[in-house]
Amino acid sequence: MEYETLYFSVFEDIATITMHRPNEMNALNAQMRAELLHAFEFAQDDARVVVLTGHGKAFCSGQDLGMSENVASIDIETTLREEYVPLVRAISDCTIPTISAVNGAAAGAGANLALCTDITLAKESAYFLQAFTRIGLIPDAGGTYWLPRRIGLSRALGAALLSERISASEAADWGMIWRCVPDEEFEDSLAETARHLARGPTEAYRLAKQAIGLSLEQSLEQQLDIECRLQGQASRTRDFREGVLAFLEKRPPEFEGR
Repeated sequence: MEYETLYFSVFEDIATITMHRPNEMNALNAQMRAELLHAFEFAQDDARVVVLTGHGKAFCSGQDLGMSENVASIDIETTLREEYVPLVRAISDCTIPTISAVNGAAAGAGANLALCTDITLAKESAYFLQAFTRIGLIPDAGGTYWLPRRIGLSRALGAALLSERISASEAADWGMIWRCVPDEEFEDSLAETARHLARGPTEAYRLAKQAIGLSLEQSLEQQLDIECRLQGQASRTRDFREGVLAFLEKRPPEFEGR
């Protein structure tokens, strides 16, 4: 499929999805949402890690409001249910590791898509903004789910109600993102992280994502049972055997992703 609002490439088992509406700060219109959904679903069969980033100065400025002068005609609930919910699920349920490479402003739904991924890296000059209350809305695109889980209720409420910019360094200090990287080191850090995951034990990553994703909704006893079951699956993979053999032979493992 050829995309009009994205760049999509796969190299060395790394699928890179680049939002490409730079004149609109990569704002999300219906076409981009549909193309992002297709790209994430397609990438799982063709790569071992997915990177989501933006072209130009912004990562993503959120919902495109350029065609929204007549607000009474907008059915936001339907748009969320039919377009945003499938996209958020596709990113969060992706069977391979996902990385958000936040190269600039991440606002509104754009900020929350960045939080959907497994690992969020951000340039030091980037920032996150829950801009929703500025136009009389609440955080969506998973924002009310990810924010309290990543930064706690107090900061989640502050971010949502005050709609203040959160710098990349603050986001890292708060645990909202994995790492804030100096701008001049950003591309190298992203490439190193993506290559590490692309060469790793893909099935173990999938199972780890599954176990951690379930953990906040389980009792200790339930979670221990999940660990036993999923660890049993991991121990039957070729990559587990290769990892142990490489350890004994004192060499780097060569994981196949199976």
